[in-house]
Amino acid sequence: MKSKLALLITLFALTFSFGQDNKAFNAGEKLTFTASYNMSGILTDLAEVKMETSQLKTSSSTLMHLKCTATTYTNFDSFFKIRDLYESYVNPRTITPYLYNREINEGGYYKYVKYKYNHNTNLVESLIRKKTKNTASGFWDQNKNVKINSGTRDIVATIYKIRTLDIKKAPIGASDTFTVLFDNKETKFSFKLLAKETINTVLGKKECYKLSISVAGSNVLKGNNANLLWLTADENKVPVYAKFKIAVGSGELKLKSATGLKN
Repeated sequence: MKSKLALLITLFALTFSFGQDNKAFNAGEKLTFTASYNMSGILTDLAEVKMETSQLKTSSSTLMHLKCTATTYTNFDSFFKIRDLYESYVNPRTITPYLYNREINEGGYYKYVKYKYNHNTNLVESLIRKKTKNTASGFWDQNKNVKINSGTRDIVATIYKIRTLDIKKAPIGASDTFTVLFDNKETKFSFKLLAKETINTVLGKKECYKLSISVAGSNVLKGNNANLLWLTADENKVPVYAKFKIAVGSGELKLKSATGLKN
């Protein structure tokens, strides 16, 4: 499974063309999800995923810290231990990212990624670090300046950006494509608004936007309309449920608790 399973929460990120400032969330929000995986035909709760927001004041500005973590439950650590961190520091109004960190610890595999954005030049200063036995430090580092297009975001900033957008203006069947920087590559994500659907959630019975997601040039996600995300059709646009299908199986993410909602 390597990093494919732990990455699934980040793959349920999409955007619409309508520009809008952030009115969906504040610092202090905390969303907790249960990640389940189909093991031998049985959907089994495997890990906990948390999405948290906080405020960071610097000498020149106030940023919002967007933090996502994935942690396997203790009884599954011996099977495949996951301790993953994804975080982005963004403008709280536009969700434009300035710094991104990703630290992957999965079954003995380690990887660290750091992006520093320069939006004036559309350049990202990138560091990728991996464990290796071939250096005295025990790590292999790659430093690189990556050219990006205007509007390209990291995966965490993109996840939150969708919640700021005016999806209610999009007709059923609308589709679009956007760009995410992941492992120094700009990747095209496509989405389609399938329907409005009312489902039972931990927040109660909620009308939701039902969206399908695909990734260009990648075999991570499988099937036609098999990778789905439900966002509450209100001002918060909380991700409450997701279904995924990959080469090694299928599973789901379900919201377990939500505190600090803005609206």
